[in-house]
Amino acid sequence: MVNRRALAMLRAVGAGRAELTCSCEPDLRVDGLPCCDQATAHDLARAGLIRPVQGAIVAVGQWTRAELTDEGLRELGGTLAAA
Repeated sequence: MVNRRALAMLRAVGAGRAELTCSCEPDLRVDGLPCCDQATAHDLARAGLIRPVQGAIVAVGQWTRAELTDEGLRELGGTLAAA
């Protein structure tokens, strides 16, 4: 289960409001602004909950739209159902 900040990040990604850098430790921005907790963004990516949009051909370090993985969708749905 994720904390409230991570949940808010997942919601932003799910709403199509987030972008990631293409890297092994991707940075996140929401509504064009850098996220205040990049460590949590890295944790979400490492946990396989968010990723750069599938099919994007982007150079390392470039920004691209973020999307939830199937695991991210389950996490978001599970926490919403529990709320």
